[in-house]
Amino acid sequence: MDTFAEIAEERRELAALLSGLSAEQQAAPSLCSAWTVHDVTAHLVVPLEVSTPKFLLAMLACRGNFDRANVRVTREQARRPFAELVEVLHRKAGSRFTPPGAGPEAPLTDLLVHGLDIRRPLGIPRRIPEARLRTSLTFVAAGGFVGKGALRGLRFEAADLDWAHGSGPPVRGDAEALLLAMTGRTSALDRLDGEGVPLLRARLA
Repeated sequence: MDTFAEIAEERRELAALLSGLSAEQQAAPSLCSAWTVHDVTAHLVVPLEVSTPKFLLAMLACRGNFDRANVRVTREQARRPFAELVEVLHRKAGSRFTPPGAGPEAPLTDLLVHGLDIRRPLGIPRRIPEARLRTSLTFVAAGGFVGKGALRGLRFEAADLDWAHGSGPPVRGDAEALLLAMTGRTSALDRLDGEGVPLLRARLA
């Protein structure tokens, strides 16, 4: 799989979906804590519009705290009109930027997870290509985007595609729910079953 090509297509598909949202939907809460759909869209534009030196300045202003710097630059981008953010997402879909030390699996996973953060609360169904889901599930299971130790000692099994990872008490569910839960979205836990779910819930609480 050409991951960069998949990233570009994912951005275009998400931009097409976003372009059809009403003002009410744009302002709706997402699954990403404290962020609206507009805010999440702004976050997805950050790596396309904010240079590494500018982000490093935000890190300095936030005393080296990456999460606070991320919120800061996202807030700046969120001041832009929603349609402008969507246009950037489409126009720069082919960007090959990856975070320092990470491969293309990182931006692909960021897109898939935040796409779900947007679509799930709005009740917009979509079938994510299986190859993209497998790539992101494997990336997250290996430690990407996950709190230290959150997934340790558990076996994750996708019910709707051929993917499993880890050993220990099982956590089962559809691939989208697994991806959301493994990246800390507790609202997805109710869609999972298996002996490992209570332990995962306690770790994410």
